[in-house]
Amino acid sequence: MLLTITTTHQPANELGYLLHKHPERCQSFDMSFGKVHVYYPEVSVEKCTACLLLDVDSVGMVRGKNADQSFLLAQYVNDRPYTASSFLSVAIAQVFGSALQGRCKDRPELATTAIPLSARIDVLPVRGGERFLRSVFEPLGYEVEAVQGPLDERFPEWGNSPYFSVTVRKTTTISDLLTHLYVLIPVFDNRKHYWVGDDEMEKLLAKGEGWLAGHPEKEEITRRYLKFQPSLFRLALARLVQEEEPEDAEDEDQPKEKAEEVLEKPISLNEQRLGAVVASLRANGAKRVLDLGCGEGKLIRELLKEKNFEEIVGLDVSIRTLEVAQRRLKVDRLPTMQANRLKLIHGSLMYRDKRLEGFDAAAVVEVVEHLDPPRLSAFERVLFEFARPRTVVLTTPNREFNVTWETLPAGKFRHPDHRFEWTRQEFQGWAQRLGERFGYAVKFLPVGPEHPEYGPPTQMAVFQRKEDSHGRFP
Repeated sequence: MLLTITTTHQPANELGYLLHKHPERCQSFDMSFGKVHVYYPEVSVEKCTACLLLDVDSVGMVRGKNADQSFLLAQYVNDRPYTASSFLSVAIAQVFGSALQGRCKDRPELATTAIPLSARIDVLPVRGGERFLRSVFEPLGYEVEAVQGPLDERFPEWGNSPYFSVTVRKTTTISDLLTHLYVLIPVFDNRKHYWVGDDEMEKLLAKGEGWLAGHPEKEEITRRYLKFQPSLFRLALARLVQEEEPEDAEDEDQPKEKAEEVLEKPISLNEQRLGAVVASLRANGAKRVLDLGCGEGKLIRELLKEKNFEEIVGLDVSIRTLEVAQRRLKVDRLPTMQANRLKLIHGSLMYRDKRLEGFDAAAVVEVVEHLDPPRLSAFERVLFEFARPRTVVLTTPNREFNVTWETLPAGKFRHPDHRFEWTRQEFQGWAQRLGERFGYAVKFLPVGPEHPEYGPPTQMAVFQRKEDSHGRFP
């Protein structure tokens, strides 16, 4: 695997001072998993390029303690010697350690100076594809160039491989560039070659200081870096939350989050939507209710007003959002009986969760349109196949109604994070297919003022689990 760092800062050959590696020498370093070579294929005043070549000892990996024992052949046939992974992060830390820490003995002022830098990684395994790659680097100010290779050039019909040649460019310090690479390279890969524990969490928090807490993908970066260990992820995220903006600034300057709310406010759509959901849950006799994707707790506040709902569980993927919900619902000030009815839990709608089983009803309010097709497919199984509440009340925008809003540009969605917005026909077709697949009867209700041609602004489906011939629910 190869990492190439280039600068056009003049004099460009000062890159050697920054990296603490002389441009006129090729240097090699022994690692526990192989050798690292540093050399400069291009050195001039105008442009300088340094390469870090990692030669992984695949035989040594098999003999060592970190051999992959998942299946026998994987010990000998794997991508570890050829793709950027945690091996490369370790090499960066050990070979470019001084640069990573922002130290430069001979040019101390240069270490803190932002200079034009580009880094090319050959090759990077990217789970999530180019879209995820860009969503990680671009918020940090990088220009991203990604070239995806074919799975096999001889068989183009097999499609593309998950491997990319990636170049990122930015005017920044060498320390920041290396820090971002150190943290993010393992995020794209599927596994680390060493045990992930508390010390790894501390590394993430230390290297992520000043940029990770405010990153829009901080939760996914943290989850992947810590190898999907829930306890470490929750602890790390809780500590990252402390770095974010003060609580009193929470509701200020959030145009992205408030765009849909502002658009719909003139027709009081949010209040009508919540009222329709509560009424439907009440009509179906639900006592134990899930609010999936509960956000800041607006529906939960309405549910708490109804004594019929004996147990209310709100689930959200964002710990920060759950903390906001807890404050806004004033959970710590609720009377004991009220507080005992409510539970806020952290979780994802992408994974089966036994905590969601056995409920009378689930409310899914303005959630599905935020899911791309693979996540939507996972959500369908999590809710309708595994959790299987007796009733599901689900709402989503009606795309046809969008033309009635003069302030919404043609072809634009109501919220920047919406992955799609369905027409009435598309929504009903999707819901009916779900009902047939998982054994639910479905009825559709309008929410909000109906337009004679475009229908209501919000469409709602109520799924009722079918009884079997013995009067039991399958």
